[in-house]
Amino acid sequence: MAKTREEAQLPKSRWRYIGPGLVVAATGVGAGDLVATSVAGERFGYTLLWAAVLGCVIKISLAEATGRWHLSTGTTIFEGWRSLGPWTTWYFGVYVVIWGFVYGGVAMSASGLPLEALWEGGPSYQTWGLLCGLLGLVCVWFNRYAVIEKIMMALILVMFVVVVTIAVRVTPDLGDMGAGLWPTLPDDSIFYTLGLMGGVGGSITLAAYGFWVNAKGWATPRWMSVMRLDNRVAYVMTGIFVISMMVVGAELLHAGSDAISEGDQGLLDIGNVLEQRFDAVTSDLFLIGFFATAFTSVIGVWHGVSLLFTAFVARLRADREGRGTASETGARALAEGTPERTWPFRAYLLWLTFPPMILVYQDRPVELTLTYGVLGAVFMPFLAITLLWLLNSDRAPREWRNGPVSNVMLVGAAVLFLVVCVHEIQDLPW
Repeated sequence: MAKTREEAQLPKSRWRYIGPGLVVAATGVGAGDLVATSVAGERFGYTLLWAAVLGCVIKISLAEATGRWHLSTGTTIFEGWRSLGPWTTWYFGVYVVIWGFVYGGVAMSASGLPLEALWEGGPSYQTWGLLCGLLGLVCVWFNRYAVIEKIMMALILVMFVVVVTIAVRVTPDLGDMGAGLWPTLPDDSIFYTLGLMGGVGGSITLAAYGFWVNAKGWATPRWMSVMRLDNRVAYVMTGIFVISMMVVGAELLHAGSDAISEGDQGLLDIGNVLEQRFDAVTSDLFLIGFFATAFTSVIGVWHGVSLLFTAFVARLRADREGRGTASETGARALAEGTPERTWPFRAYLLWLTFPPMILVYQDRPVELTLTYGVLGAVFMPFLAITLLWLLNSDRAPREWRNGPVSNVMLVGAAVLFLVVCVHEIQDLPW
């Protein structure tokens, strides 16, 4: 396809623009995802490697569709949702309040666990978790996206280098890895497969991608090719990261018949196995990577979902005042304004930080993780289905509507997430 005049005006070196995609990908990959890929490697070796790769492709499609809506229409995803009916606004409003309360507890607990293990005899993981939540609050409260991106990039570098280094050290079997790219379903693996495809690197933060794209200063279709490059690079890195964790599970745990716990505690078990197999330095290195992975989710969610909440409140105001659009949350307004200084942004930031501290001290990480899993599974079908609806209608400019590949991927995502959602609900201890 020939370049548009706007695209031609962009500098030739587009790699230096990369950022929002890495931010959304790293935010979506949390400690629970590391456990899921490690457990899959422990139980099935490399057999489900194809599912992890396919999951990354699905996330590329979802994030690209979100970014394409923001850039092509000049509005946010909330304007699109509102055009589908007021039910979407209320669905999101109820969801984001409940999700934020639960996720705050999950993120702080996950960040505290590796710090407790690194400093034996020091504060409990609950205390570390609260300190991490407060640090996230301070970072986001006083900074705009440009600084948040730099902080995230530093953490992403740490988590990526650590996990890939350990994967290389445990010496992957390249032949088995290659065979694992062929779709195969071992006995009793169906829900592990669905979890890998649907869970790794995806949650409400995928909807935040369009807002980070705008915060980067991208607000018109001239940035479309840059956004797509940014998105693909991010999820290729995520794929390498996820494959590395599966290598750790397959070579370190599956080959050695070591089992790990469910939930974030399982990553501490991996640290213990690394210490037994190699040395304490390797174990500590893994725990540092564990912390970087968990804390990127704190910083990313504290900023990105607060942006979503800010746009949600603006949409409610527009409805109440009888205005057709919430112009203050449009793409250009977000690119040029300071939404981080508004009261809805800071109110949600406080909601993510302080009320969930109650959950951290409940000391019930398994139940908390299960609840979060259900909440994540409930949102993803909503996102996939509404993107399909919006980007196949006249709400989007014809040039930027879905093509066949996008439609196939989004339909697949919708079906996958609906199945995962039903499974997660069935797994709750009723």
